[in-house]
Amino acid sequence: MSSGKLWGVGLGPGDPELVTVKAARVIADADVIAFHSARHGRSISRAIAAPYMRADQLEEHLVYPVTTETTDHPGGYQGAIDEFYEQAAERLAVHLAAGRSVALLAAGDPLFYSSYMHMHRRLADRFEAEIIPGITSVSAASAALGTPLVEGEQVLTVLPGTMPTDELTRRLRDTDAAAIMKLGRTYPAVRQALSDSGRLADAYYIERASSTRERVLTAADVDDADVPYFAITLVPGPQPTTPLRLANSRRDQRHTAEAAEASGQNATRAAAVTSTEAAHAATLDQPLTAETPQMPTTDASTPFAGAGTATNTARTVPLDRSRAAETPAMPTGDASPAIEGTGTVTNTARPVSHRSRVSDVYSAARVSSREDGTDSGSGAGLGDTTATAPASGLGEVVVVGLGPGSPGWTTPEVERALDEATDLVGYTTYINRVPSRPGQRRHASDNRVESERAAMALDLAKKGAKVVVVSSGDPGVFAMAAAVLEESADPQWREVPVRVLPGLTAANAVASRVGAPLGHDYAMISLSDRLKPWEVVARRLAAVAEADMAIAIYNPASSQRTWQVAAMRDVLLEHRKPDTPVVLGRDVGGPTESVRVVTLAELDPADVDMRTLLIIGASTTAVIESEQGTRVYTSRRYQR
Repeated sequence: MSSGKLWGVGLGPGDPELVTVKAARVIADADVIAFHSARHGRSISRAIAAPYMRADQLEEHLVYPVTTETTDHPGGYQGAIDEFYEQAAERLAVHLAAGRSVALLAAGDPLFYSSYMHMHRRLADRFEAEIIPGITSVSAASAALGTPLVEGEQVLTVLPGTMPTDELTRRLRDTDAAAIMKLGRTYPAVRQALSDSGRLADAYYIERASSTRERVLTAADVDDADVPYFAITLVPGPQPTTPLRLANSRRDQRHTAEAAEASGQNATRAAAVTSTEAAHAATLDQPLTAETPQMPTTDASTPFAGAGTATNTARTVPLDRSRAAETPAMPTGDASPAIEGTGTVTNTARPVSHRSRVSDVYSAARVSSREDGTDSGSGAGLGDTTATAPASGLGEVVVVGLGPGSPGWTTPEVERALDEATDLVGYTTYINRVPSRPGQRRHASDNRVESERAAMALDLAKKGAKVVVVSSGDPGVFAMAAAVLEESADPQWREVPVRVLPGLTAANAVASRVGAPLGHDYAMISLSDRLKPWEVVARRLAAVAEADMAIAIYNPASSQRTWQVAAMRDVLLEHRKPDTPVVLGRDVGGPTESVRVVTLAELDPADVDMRTLLIIGASTTAVIESEQGTRVYTSRRYQR
C-alpha cells in the first residue's frame, strides 16, 4: 500500500475568502483534516476551513496540553510541548501509513510562526509532504492600514513581541520598517520599546485584520487590557501620504461600510472585508510561546506567460479532480484567472463576487446538496449552486424550530414554511428530520459552523431563494435565530427579509414528561464553553442558584467536553441541598427517550451526554410518587 500525502495548508489571516484556490481544493479532497486548538477546544483554523470541508472527512483535533498556564510535566513547559508534538505527529503518521491524505491546517502561512513546522520536521522524512503558502498577517495588517509598508531599498524587520524590551528597542532603532507580532499581554513592553526607540508616533495597531472585528488604531491609543493575541503593530517605512483607515470600534467600521455602500464607493472593499464570525474567535489555536501563525501577506500577481490568445467565455469552471497534483481551476462562478503555458487570457465571463463563490464552494464541497431533495454525502465537485435561486426577485430567510424530537411537536406554521422553501439549511441531524420534498435543495453541515451556515442562507436568499434554516427545539433558544440575525446585521444582507418561527423548547418537553418542574421562575443556561468562557458559566450558575430559581441546563456535555457536569454540580451544591431534585431527559420525543429523576448529590456525569437536558429544581420543587410514576413540580407560591 502506498503512503498518504501530508499537506501543510496555509489558510491566510482569518477571512475564509482569503483562502487560496489550491488550499480550498486540497481541503475538500483530503481524507483527514487536522487542526490545533488550546484546551477550550475552539480552533480558529478549523473555522476558517469549514466552508471547504466535507461532512464525511475524518478529523484529528490536536489539543495543546498547555498554552500560557503552568504545568507539572517533569520537563516543564517545553517538555510538555515537545511530548505533545511527538504524540501528534504519530497520530498523523497512522493515517499517512494507511494511505490517507492529511491536510494539516495552519492559520496564516505554514512556515511563518506556525505550528505546522513542528509536524513537518517529524514527518517529512517519512512521508511525501507539500506546503501550500498562505497570506500572512503582515500583509493583511498593511492592507487594513491602507498605506505602503516598505518601498525602494527600505528594510522590513519582523519582530516577535515576546523579545526582551531592550533588544526590541535596539532592532526598532536599526530598521526602516517593522512588523511586531505576538502581542496580547506583551503589548505594554512593545509600546515601551516603540517609545524608547522613537518610533511610537509612527506606529499603528491592527487587530484581527481581514475579519469583521478588524480595528486599526495608532499604537499610542491602544488600551493594554484590550489587546488580543491576534493583533500586530506596524511601523511603515514610507511616510503615509493618504488617509489611513483608523477606527475606534467595529461599529465605526460598520458605519463607514454602510456610508461607502450608500454612496456607491468601495463596494468591492465592503464585500471583501466581510467574513464569518466563527473564523475570527478571540481565542488562539497555538500556545503563546510556540511559533504561532498570525494573519496575512500578499504577493505580486504573476503575469500570464506566452504569446498567444485564448478566450474564455465559460460561466463556471468546475474543479477537475483528475488534476490532483496540478494547479486547480477556480471553484464555481468565475472563469479561470490564468492558463498555464502559452497565451494570454481574455475573460468575458459574467463576474461573480468572491463571497458568492465561497458560499457556492461551501454548498457543493461541504454541503453536497442535490436538487432531487436528497443529500449526496459525497462532497464531490465544487459546483455552482446559484441555480438554487429563482430567476428574479429577493427571497427570504425563515428560521424555524422543529421541536425537540417528535414530528408531532412541529407546528403547522413551521410545516408550511418547510413546504414553501426552495432550500433548507441546517445541522445534518436536524435536516435529516425533515422529509424530502421534490425539487427542494438540502444544505447540511456539522454543528460547529453556525455563522457560516447563516451567511450561506442569507446569500441564497439575496439571490432569490426561499430559505428555511432548521433548528431543533425553538430557534431562539441556543439555536440558529441569533446566528442568522447577528450575521444579517452586516450591511450586505440588510435588504434580506428574516423571520423567526417559534418551536417547542427542549426544556418544556422534558418538563412535561415529569409534570411541572418549571412551574415558577426559572433560568436557561448552556454549559458549553465554546462561545463563552467557563468562568462566565460558573458565575451565572452560582447567581441563579443563589437566587433559588429552577434551572434548565442545555448542552451539558459532549464527546470532547465531559467535566462540566461535575463542576456544575459542585457549584450548585454550594447553594442547594443535596436532595434537590434533578430531572435527566435524554432524546425526549425521539426513539430512545429516557427520563429519570435523581437528587443533586446523586447526579453522575457519566449519565449525561449532548442529547441530555437537565432540570435542576429550586428549594420549592417537590417530588411525588404516583401510580403513573414520579411527578415533579415547582410550587407557584414561593415560601422558602
